[in-house]
Amino acid sequence: MANKVVDVAATLSAFSERWSPKVVARVNDYEIKLVKLEGEFVWHKHDETDELFFVVAGELTIRMRDGDIVLRSGQMFVVPRGVEHCPVADGEVHAMLIEPAGVRNTGDTAGPLTAQMDDSFL
Repeated sequence: MANKVVDVAATLSAFSERWSPKVVARVNDYEIKLVKLEGEFVWHKHDETDELFFVVAGELTIRMRDGDIVLRSGQMFVVPRGVEHCPVADGEVHAMLIEPAGVRNTGDTAGPLTAQMDDSFL
């Protein structure tokens, strides 16, 4: 990946799948992922790691048991490890996720929205 510029907008325009993060870079043991979100995800948690959401475009609500967080374009939020959450996007949202390599998008919950690792944009 040496000397590769990641064009966030161009990468986001290159795929249409929802809830299927695409690895676009690695930093040490972390993956930088781009994802398109729309609708309601599943309640889940990541027991071993925090999860950073950075909204590139749109508005994302992160539901948590003790209250909702609303993120707009240019805002970010870190869901602490072990905190159950459910992302919800009323319209299409483009986001960047930063988390350790190998983290499953549905955390401790498996189901139809569990995505396979996709590093085809590296």
